[in-house]
Amino acid sequence: MPIINSIVSWLMKKRMHQIELFIQYPSEVQQEWFFRLLDTAKNTEWGKKYGYSSITSEAEFKTRVPIQEYDEIKPYIDRLRKGEGNILWPGEIRWFAKSSGTSGSKSKFIPVSQESMNDCHFKGGKDMLSLYCNAYPQTHLFDGKTLSLAGSHKEDENNMYARNGDLSAILLENLQSWAEFFRAPEPSIALMSEWEEKMDKIAQAIMHENITCISGVPSWMTVLLNHTLKLSGKKKLADIWPEMEVFIHGGVNFAPYKEQYNSMFKPLNINYWEVYNASEGFFGIQDSLTRNDLLLMLDYGVYYEFLPLENLKDKGPTLSLSEIKEGINYALIISTSGGLWRYMIGDTIQFTSLNPHRFIITGRIRNFINAFGEELIMDNAEKALVIACERTSAIVSEYTVAPVYMDNDLKGTHEWLIEFDKAPSNMSYFAEVLDNALKSLNSDYEAKRYKDMTLNIPQVVSLPKGTFYEWMKKRGKLGGQNKVPRLYNDRRYVDEILSLINKEHVF
Repeated sequence: MPIINSIVSWLMKKRMHQIELFIQYPSEVQQEWFFRLLDTAKNTEWGKKYGYSSITSEAEFKTRVPIQEYDEIKPYIDRLRKGEGNILWPGEIRWFAKSSGTSGSKSKFIPVSQESMNDCHFKGGKDMLSLYCNAYPQTHLFDGKTLSLAGSHKEDENNMYARNGDLSAILLENLQSWAEFFRAPEPSIALMSEWEEKMDKIAQAIMHENITCISGVPSWMTVLLNHTLKLSGKKKLADIWPEMEVFIHGGVNFAPYKEQYNSMFKPLNINYWEVYNASEGFFGIQDSLTRNDLLLMLDYGVYYEFLPLENLKDKGPTLSLSEIKEGINYALIISTSGGLWRYMIGDTIQFTSLNPHRFIITGRIRNFINAFGEELIMDNAEKALVIACERTSAIVSEYTVAPVYMDNDLKGTHEWLIEFDKAPSNMSYFAEVLDNALKSLNSDYEAKRYKDMTLNIPQVVSLPKGTFYEWMKKRGKLGGQNKVPRLYNDRRYVDEILSLINKEHVF
């Protein structure tokens, strides 16, 4: 397969010219897509409602069309799921990516048009490989196969001709046949719906393949890799896949998982490559082995707006690409070839560079803790946890955080439920380092911790291994589309988890 590797690598690198074009002319490329999206959708029900045919500028679009969250467009999506067409996007939509609900709905069903598959999701997958090959020209990636962990899909309960499920399963079902040559396991196994049986089947299948790349959400991929090691009788992944080269990851912050993966992969020197893809679209890709930020992909049939968090309550005004600044947290607003218009995806990002446009994901607009005015966001928590792990030689596999509210003379605090792959030898010292790191990263938190006047030092609860897995299983949330909530402003999840264990692990 070395010849195939050389040919495919060369084809991937050809795309770099187009990527360099949108890097050089970012606003022009975005404006071109803006007018193309409006022109395509002008005769839909939505396009007629807001007069897309007469919109002549981005400013006019922002004035006419309100920012949407899922619950606001849900009535339109419900009609799409029943088979109505030409509502948000021309024609009928046959595929809906089911995503865990962060809105008032239990689940979100994101319409996936053929255009969004081709122009965004599949293009993103190709560019992910193109940028990797460009950054790592000595790659032997295509000498073997990619292990990808997909979900499943099923017939939509509203329409026998439509289907819903994990985006990964939808893309796998629609993947071009030639791509199957480079991936594992086979679709009949990859698309199984029963999670635990699926883990057994995948592990049995992949341990005999030459895997050079794995791709998936770090938390769930850990489960599969450990299960594969157990069934194979091997101690290290290098004993199963000696030519393993890269882990392509996304969905959650990778920093807390990195040491765990380094340990699993030893003695191999694995590359880590991050992407930002969601049910709503494919937005960012790492483009350098030496940087941890992501390149904003500007020619994917997505028009971007950026909402400063101080404008979040009023939902505006938003900024266009030419107006944003580095170091500011923005809520991401998108209009797409899937029929999402000025849609607030729920993620927050911060630009690290404006030439080219690179960014980091800082959290969720609702995934924070502000019970005492501390304004703790996910980026603070992830960075502090990494510092605490480095100082104490600990390795974290999963965690979640919630407030402990003031009660009579008791001050408030934050309760960290952590499942360690390698626990620190001194848990009290771990809590102290974590606390100091949070103070250094967040001035509001530091102010509330001053002399313990408002907040006490965090409580750290060391959970038995497998606790988060059992909790997610109990909730029917096994699989890559489901994520453990990192920060939550109330105790609903923390109390559920604590009910599964006793308190002897609190420090």
